[in-house]
Amino acid sequence: MKFVFIVFIHLVALSLTAQQMRIGVFRDYNVERILCSYNDGSYAIFGDSTQFGAILPNEFVDIIYTPDHRVQLKKGVTSLGIFSKVTLIETKANFSITLTCKKPVVKERKYRNDFEITAGPKGLTIVNLVDLNNYLGGVVESEGGGGREPEYYKVQALMSRTYALKYTHKHDTEGFQLCDRTHCQAYHSMLRFTPAIDEAVRSTEGIVMEDDHNQLVDAYFHANCGGQTSAAEYVWNTSVPYLNSFRDTFCIYTKQAVWEKRIPQQVWADFLVSRYNYPLTDSVYGPMIFSFNQPERLAFYHNSALGIPLRDLRQEFGLKSTFFSCYPQGMEVVLRGRGFGHGVGLCQEGAMRMAKYGYSYHQIAVYYFPGVHLVKLGQQSFYGQKGLLDN
Repeated sequence: MKFVFIVFIHLVALSLTAQQMRIGVFRDYNVERILCSYNDGSYAIFGDSTQFGAILPNEFVDIIYTPDHRVQLKKGVTSLGIFSKVTLIETKANFSITLTCKKPVVKERKYRNDFEITAGPKGLTIVNLVDLNNYLGGVVESEGGGGREPEYYKVQALMSRTYALKYTHKHDTEGFQLCDRTHCQAYHSMLRFTPAIDEAVRSTEGIVMEDDHNQLVDAYFHANCGGQTSAAEYVWNTSVPYLNSFRDTFCIYTKQAVWEKRIPQQVWADFLVSRYNYPLTDSVYGPMIFSFNQPERLAFYHNSALGIPLRDLRQEFGLKSTFFSCYPQGMEVVLRGRGFGHGVGLCQEGAMRMAKYGYSYHQIAVYYFPGVHLVKLGQQSFYGQKGLLDN
């Protein structure tokens, strides 16, 4: 019986690694018109269940959101009809297509594999049906850019794969699994410029991070922690054993390690008083409204008793992080901050520096996620505490 169970899990895991992901793209925009044109290989065109030839070199289809929430399909200037769904299917594996958003105007993007386009409540819902490896290649390049060490690309692929498989149902109610925005993972194009990323994705294929209960971990990452990562509960009110705050010296001299912002004192005070009833008349806290010292990461402004989460200040004033101190100067509040992002999990610039120093992707992963295990899907240690890739 135990053997049958393990074989079953193995087959499920293999189907996950080979699966076609449904990724919503252009989700920052209410898209009303988009052109899909030839890039590399032909694509069969379907309006609902009817095929209308294929996109060949120098050809394109024009897809338009109609007032009655349907999809108009044109090939060139010829209208092919109005449908509930337009599907574009590659005629051979790993072809790619160019998408150019015309309303609103957005820089063109290129993606591999298939597309499904329907009408949403405010515009077109554009879904890339993409092989997991192709998706991860695009994510790693969107998140990390070019010119990095191979071990950084490997650890970013590990993070992104773990995240994608853990949150594969995040947007199910909208007709796709994950989106291309940073609250899922940035995915603004297929992998185009960095062959080392494809090698990193394939050399780590099927490898994910799990906790002691054989559950996929919350593989959060951010640009720069400013020298100290943030505990998960500081951001999401939920404690996670492997996401505690700790000192990180690998990122403190990188480009996003420090920042400064100035805010009018009246604006700062009005927000704190109106939103949180800040006690201006209090003899202790009143004079401190514009002054705050945060040598180590905290969750609240001054004191938890005031009930002012730093994450709220970050959101209200568009701050790069919650890791800041401030002081009054003239009629302004000067904020001196560290880091970029929520600070939880892997610090990307720290990981890049670790890779330059010769650390392996495994070492980088367990540095930012202490106590987790790297395992290959289908080969987990189901009845033990350690993953097969643990040293």
